[in-house]
Amino acid sequence: MPPQHSSHDHHHDHSHHDHAHAGHHHAPANYNLAFIVGLILNSGFVLTEFIFGLQAHSVALIADAGHNLSDVLGLLLAWVASLLLQRKPSARYTYGWRKFSILAAFLNSIFLLVATGAIIWEAIQRLMNPGEVQGSIVIGVAAIGVAINTATALMFMSGSKGDLNIKAAFQHMAADALVSVGVVFAGIGILATKWLWLDPAISLAISCLIIFGTWGLLKDSFHLAIDGVPSHIDERSVRNYLCECPGVTQVHDLHIWSMSTVETALTAHLVIPSGHPDDGFLADVRQELLEHFQIRHATIQIEVGDADRACAVEHQCHG
Repeated sequence: MPPQHSSHDHHHDHSHHDHAHAGHHHAPANYNLAFIVGLILNSGFVLTEFIFGLQAHSVALIADAGHNLSDVLGLLLAWVASLLLQRKPSARYTYGWRKFSILAAFLNSIFLLVATGAIIWEAIQRLMNPGEVQGSIVIGVAAIGVAINTATALMFMSGSKGDLNIKAAFQHMAADALVSVGVVFAGIGILATKWLWLDPAISLAISCLIIFGTWGLLKDSFHLAIDGVPSHIDERSVRNYLCECPGVTQVHDLHIWSMSTVETALTAHLVIPSGHPDDGFLADVRQELLEHFQIRHATIQIEVGDADRACAVEHQCHG
């Protein structure tokens, strides 16, 4: 990549050849099969659950069908994001479509909260006007839901820690499994006690658990969407490491952000009065940032600290 030039660069060396180019071709785990199987299973179950929910007069089943429908859309969105993550950069989109994976995780968390809100509304209505519920149908259909949602969630579990987009898909499926478990217990309780209020009451309780669990996903995805420092990286530790590099007297204009749900980027200005170090220095810095901070795409600008030609962005720095 050619160096940048500016009005103050005759004492500044804008060194951009130290990028972790492997990051451009870093292939995320392929979950295409998991998405396809999950979409087929859940789409079929949504239709089945809605039909039997009407037949059994169960708000829990109907609400769960609506919840599953939102998750089918959520799975589709997450799948599209995972595919776009693999698109190569272009002249117009120099980072590719990586950022869409963060947007998808954010939208998925909103979908989950909206769907849960709908469940709460329906459950409150049914609490005030409880109706007859066929417990045996509720138990049978919900038990199928537990199996389908658990199986789908397990397919995404391995990637849920390292990729926020996959985590969103996992949380959707895990939440569905939890709701279905609650519906099973509601059916059993209704058969044993004839307490019709159990159906909406359990739906309310589980909805509160889902909201509690989804809030973290919403907060994390929003944080990344506005280019916050990823939670697994301590900005101060990165700054301290750069400051301790040989010859460096100052670090400023340090920025760390997520290019996607699986890649982190960094830019920084290093003041080295003795002048530009060799390429080995840049390679070592890049390797350390990758190994110790999981920062795959690093761009370092070298400056000599000439007081007559101060860095134009130095006043923006907080270091």
